[in-house]
Amino acid sequence: MSASLILASSSPFRRMLMTNAGLAFDWKPATIDERAIEAPLEEKGASPQEVALVLAEAKARNVAQSCPDAIVIGSDQTMSLGDRVYHKPRDGADARNHLLSLSGQTHQLNSAVALVQGSTLVWTHVSSARLTMRTLSVDFIDRHLERVGEKALSSVGAYQLEGEGIQLFEKIEGDYFTILGLPMLSLLEKLRELRVIDA
Repeated sequence: MSASLILASSSPFRRMLMTNAGLAFDWKPATIDERAIEAPLEEKGASPQEVALVLAEAKARNVAQSCPDAIVIGSDQTMSLGDRVYHKPRDGADARNHLLSLSGQTHQLNSAVALVQGSTLVWTHVSSARLTMRTLSVDFIDRHLERVGEKALSSVGAYQLEGEGIQLFEKIEGDYFTILGLPMLSLLEKLRELRVIDA
């Protein structure tokens, strides 16, 4: 158990998940242009799961360049409804449009994780969750967004399940960790297999 672990993310939720699991790790945000990587993939018709995997690997490789001995964990999450891939809302009007389009529909969250050591891609994994939003009135959406304020702009779906966003849903299929953006059970299993953490 000699290799150090680095999380290539600035996400407080991903850091919390790893801390709560008792992992010893450092964190260093990746400096990549996600939209520049995504655009050609989407033009080629890559699936939302493939986009998440490519971004997770790009983040891990970016940080691994300056920390070649560590095992670097990169992760990314995409959200899709049919063929449409969502991005974080730019402003309140965009958040409102997100929720209007998701109302009464089942969308998918795809959470990918990649492990990189030096220049070697060690492992990748993607898991998905399906979330069904109840049918929301325009008035309810407006009141909801007024209550949550800027928080609506901090996530791709304009909601936080760990907060008031839970009120938007009628059904959720998939594990909690996938929904928060880091498939912990699969990651922990791989870290045990690599003898990075106690088995």
